Amino acid sequence: MKIYTRAGDGGDTGLFGGARVPKDDARVVAYGEVDELNAALGMVLALEPQEMCRDVLERIQRDLFTIGAELAAPAGDRAKLAKALPGDPIGESHVGMLEHVIDAHEAKLPPLQAFILPGGTPKGAALHIARTVCRRAERTVVPLARSGVASPAVLQYLNRLSDLLFVLARSANAAAGRPDVTW
Repeated sequence: MKIYTRAGDGGDTGLFGGARVPKDDARVVAYGEVDELNAALGMVLALEPQEMCRDVLERIQRDLFTIGAELAAPAGDRAKLAKALPGDPIGESHVGMLEHVIDAHEAKLPPLQAFILPGGTPKGAALHIARTVCRRAERTVVPLARSGVASPAVLQYLNRLSDLLFVLARSANAAAGRPDVTW
């Protein structure tokens, strides 16, 4: 099977279930932003220390694939999608996992007293970039959640994920002895 199909050469693409929509359709834009976030996390994982939060970040990458699939599934195909997913659709337990990791890392950090500048170590800076990509993905999902196309849990997940990425950036810098630089 070839990687190219030529099916999208006219500016449209297929959703889960086979429906065709323009490539600038809101749901296609949203799952594209989620895909970019997943790639940003891949970059984070490639940076030293590579083992820092590897299990959590790889689980998040899998969750982001699930979110992309959910965004690509029209309402009528959601039941079929749920059967095709390797895990559960994004829900409260996924958001709870993020909150648990945030709490664990935040407990080891000094309390924030001011805004901090993004940067620090390469790993910390990459986590800050991933955080901003996550915020952009979240903004593209807001209208989809408002209209019922996206699950409210997906919106909650992305919101909490950006918080986690912020905390992990601080943790990566702290572990390397780089203090936060305040604004």
